[in-house]
Amino acid sequence: MVFWLAGGGVKGGHSFGATDEIGHKAAENRVNVHDLDATVLHLLGLEHTNLTFRLNGRDFRFDLLP
Repeated sequence: MVFWLAGGGVKGGHSFGATDEIGHKAAENRVNVHDLDATVLHLLGLEHTNLTFRLNGRDFRFDLLP
């Protein structure tokens, strides 16, 4: 999965991680989807921990990405 971010304090020309030879799977510096969500929410000026809600005794987090 490739993300292109611009503005909001994102460092220009920066790449993070690497893929295998054919570009199918991440080979280095894999990122969990929750960490990516937290980064995007931070760039939008939101605190991701404030978006946790309790339902039937269990904590759920708001996810931007499916």
